[in-house]
Amino acid sequence: MEVVNREAKYNYFILEELECGIALTGTEIKSIRSGKVNLKDSYALIRNHEVFLVNTHIAEYNEGNIFNHDTRRSRKLLLHKKEILKLESKVTLEGLTLIPLKLYFNKNKVKILLGLCRGKKTFDKRETIKIREQNREASKLAKYNYK
Repeated sequence: MEVVNREAKYNYFILEELECGIALTGTEIKSIRSGKVNLKDSYALIRNHEVFLVNTHIAEYNEGNIFNHDTRRSRKLLLHKKEILKLESKVTLEGLTLIPLKLYFNKNKVKILLGLCRGKKTFDKRETIKIREQNREASKLAKYNYK
């Protein structure tokens, strides 16, 4: 099971990627296993030399009763101290943003692929759309020429 943030590649230039763990409760794990996660508007913040994932929606688990979790709570990301200091310097000095690109299971542990990103301007987004359309047309032409 894998959840991908598709808007990230459209709205940001991804400069660097980093895999990190995430601290979750039991009902959150069960909701993630059933695929009820949305990374659309989420981002990561660094507070007191700790990294937190903010605004990620993990739906409530149906059988969770009183032990259910808050759907949009901040969740701590698990990184080494050197990695956190490196990210913190890049975010503060260069004005970059930490965006979750993908959430997936790796050996029964939930991992997040965190991207160090720079925001795109509207003309950059138009350029991305133009390149995508050109690639689509080229693949159509190649498909018809070979048959």
